[in-house]
Amino acid sequence: MAEPVRIGLLLPDVMGTYGDGGNAVVLRQRLRLRGIPAEIVQITLADPVPDSLDLYTLGGAEDCAQRLATRHLQTHRGLQRAAARGAPVLAICAAIQVLGHWYETSAGERIEGLALLDVTTSPQPSRFVGEMVSTPLLEGLTQPLTGFKNHRGGTVSGSEARPLGAVVKGTGNREGYGFDGVVQGSVVATYLHGPCLARNPELADLLLARVVGPLAPLELPAVEQLRRERLAAARRAG
Repeated sequence: MAEPVRIGLLLPDVMGTYGDGGNAVVLRQRLRLRGIPAEIVQITLADPVPDSLDLYTLGGAEDCAQRLATRHLQTHRGLQRAAARGAPVLAICAAIQVLGHWYETSAGERIEGLALLDVTTSPQPSRFVGEMVSTPLLEGLTQPLTGFKNHRGGTVSGSEARPLGAVVKGTGNREGYGFDGVVQGSVVATYLHGPCLARNPELADLLLARVVGPLAPLELPAVEQLRRERLAAARRAG
């Protein structure tokens, strides 16, 4: 029997707002439905971060939990080593900020990040909340990206970071910016909750294909129904 694909669920005890841990479940299930063994490896604040996993997911959090996660990932640098060798990393919402050069909390404290992404983040005047739809800009994606946003941090990208999608409905990484997410190296980052991969199976398969190679399509009517409903909800919200 082949060795299972190991999916790292990083710090779900502090970085899992809005069910972001479900992204790891989606990745595992889409492999298992194709007959490919897969397992989720949870890494909490009590654990070092291994650099040997096949891919990694990291979710959102509020200020206090975000600081704890940043400190842990700076102390245990397995994620940085894994990204350097090309292991796919999915970063959601506050994880974008943690993986950037620095971010500022709502109280104005500046926290040094991991510098895996060429971004910085500062609080915006108002919080961005609601459904978002974007047109993907990442090669290999053809279908609209959909998700729910709830963040106050405004992320500014440097020259090394590319946007994941061009916003069609909703708000981007910061006020007045028409793009969502960041792509740099092996990291794919977005402000989309949902969980993101349950609502965007094409993105899930793109990440998996970087580990196991080309994948046969899956016909899952319930997933397509979810996408239709969420895209329609975004249209109704204007």
